[in-house]
Amino acid sequence: MVRQIIVILGDQLSPDNPALRAADPSQDIVFMAEVGGEATYVRHHPQKITLILSAMRHFAQELRENGWTVHYTTLDDPINHQSLGAEIIEISAQHKCTKITLTEPSEWRVIDDMTALPLDVTLLPDDRFFASHGIFETWAEGRKALRMEYFYREMRKSTGYLMEDGKPTGGQWNYDHDNRKAAPKDVTHPGPIPFTPDEITRDVIALVQARFDTHFGTLQHFEYAVTRANALRALDHFITHALPRFGDYQDAMSRDNRYLYHSVLSPYINIGLLS
Repeated sequence: MVRQIIVILGDQLSPDNPALRAADPSQDIVFMAEVGGEATYVRHHPQKITLILSAMRHFAQELRENGWTVHYTTLDDPINHQSLGAEIIEISAQHKCTKITLTEPSEWRVIDDMTALPLDVTLLPDDRFFASHGIFETWAEGRKALRMEYFYREMRKSTGYLMEDGKPTGGQWNYDHDNRKAAPKDVTHPGPIPFTPDEITRDVIALVQARFDTHFGTLQHFEYAVTRANALRALDHFITHALPRFGDYQDAMSRDNRYLYHSVLSPYINIGLLS
């Protein structure tokens, strides 16, 4: 008998997900679903859709290898309702289990959908962030303008990051005036590591090309990491090869170089491969 169903969303692909920490593989099951509604409520770029779906499939595979029972609905499943809420109701009925646990979604739209389900839904705080909703609300209360730089300063003070003896490291809160140099003509950074799509990713590319061919953008040169292991490789590569010059050219653009010294790590942070 299943005690609870752990729902993992496409931007929560971390083994340290609070919902997984609160679960027991011997009593609970994991549920993940690829649904058309999440790709079409706005017309997402095919590379974004491919990144998320491939990363989801790889993460589900890793969970199974680590002893979890994972029920996974693919986008092309003929009985897929193409709605996350409907898929959760379906898996709940199949297992006669009404207790649903997941980490709080990152969008109000999805939070509203989850809390409206006719099930016993528990949303756990997403602790990937330095600040909770409550911390930000307390800081924002009574302010006429919400200037994020001042909030960031409070976060640095409270966490101690980039602080020394109560003062900002280096003596200044920011160095924006130093990151506006023009792009150098002799860019030597090779750019982010290009990752060759494996069989899982190739299957997703074919699926996305067939399903979302009217969306803007192309799937040519899909080279993103879709696992935590490769995302960590991308992080190490950035730190070694690009970080020393990133600050100087942070705001620069070049016709001849797509990336300059940028990390291209934010997609991995956003979906949980890096934290």
